[in-house]
Amino acid sequence: MNVAARIPPRSNFSKDVLLLDAAAEVERIVEALRSQVVALFGRRGAVVGLSGGIDSSVVAALCVRAFGTKRTLGIFMPERHSSHDALRLGRNWAAQLRIDTVLEDISPALEGLGAYRRQIEAIRTVVPEYDDGWKCKLVLPPILAGNNRLNITYLTVQSPDGSTRNVRLSSEAYLQIVAATNYKQRVRKMTEYYHADRLRYAVAGTPNRLEHDQGFFVKQGDGVADVMPIAHLYKTQVYQLAEHLGVDEEIRRRAPTTDTFSMAQSQEEFYFALPHHLMDLCLFAVNHGISPDVAAEVVGLTAAQVETVFRDIGAKRRATRYLHARPALVAQVFED
Repeated sequence: MNVAARIPPRSNFSKDVLLLDAAAEVERIVEALRSQVVALFGRRGAVVGLSGGIDSSVVAALCVRAFGTKRTLGIFMPERHSSHDALRLGRNWAAQLRIDTVLEDISPALEGLGAYRRQIEAIRTVVPEYDDGWKCKLVLPPILAGNNRLNITYLTVQSPDGSTRNVRLSSEAYLQIVAATNYKQRVRKMTEYYHADRLRYAVAGTPNRLEHDQGFFVKQGDGVADVMPIAHLYKTQVYQLAEHLGVDEEIRRRAPTTDTFSMAQSQEEFYFALPHHLMDLCLFAVNHGISPDVAAEVVGLTAAQVETVFRDIGAKRRATRYLHARPALVAQVFED
């Protein structure tokens, strides 16, 4: 039975429900990768975009298990807003895996596309003095902030002197900032496919189940891949595989980040508004019909708070349905 998809009796719902046999799961994924990439797609190996984070580190290790060190290529794709730690951690892990890597600075491409300029233009509609010396990030209020919480993203800006402030965005400014920022994921994905095409490799995606389910990806960006070896695993389970695979402790202890904006930012404050280990349990509860009152005892929240999280999960699923959608056709072209 797929441990990641098992359905426990409600009376057995506990924090241990996401525990899996890491060794068995690794072997299952490796077998699937070989079948999909080699037998189904006729490709020779895999390309992985390395970010220095837990997900890409695990996927790279899985690809090494499946195809070997000589047929796994890691790609570093920093840009002017990237964390230096991301590149350092990614390089250290790639060296331990003994895989070939390529460094592609995507800043010139983003500059040519106007990604930075368009972002600044949008920010200046609410912060006129914003310029290259400033930093920014988008932030959601914590999901448990109370009854007065508004599920609205705010812009946090930091001036050159280090002072920060939160600013309410217009819908137009918010959408333009997101659209300009999405260039980064799309340029990275184009770069991955360039190397995959020249080597006749497949592109291995890195989203986990929490990200995939809740639409935490860019359409035609990090949401695109030929194979997604960990999309069925909750984030908590990815950490279990990381420990089994020997991923660096520094990577495993590092808080999940977006590494997208010029200010340091966690995934929690940008999108999920709740720590991943709690989101995993709540998502599992939603997926398996566990009531808020039963889930609350395990998660350590009140039933009302869990209901709020459940509603947020449903709202994100509805709002991101477009991201998951295939191109709409007037009539069917191929048989599935």
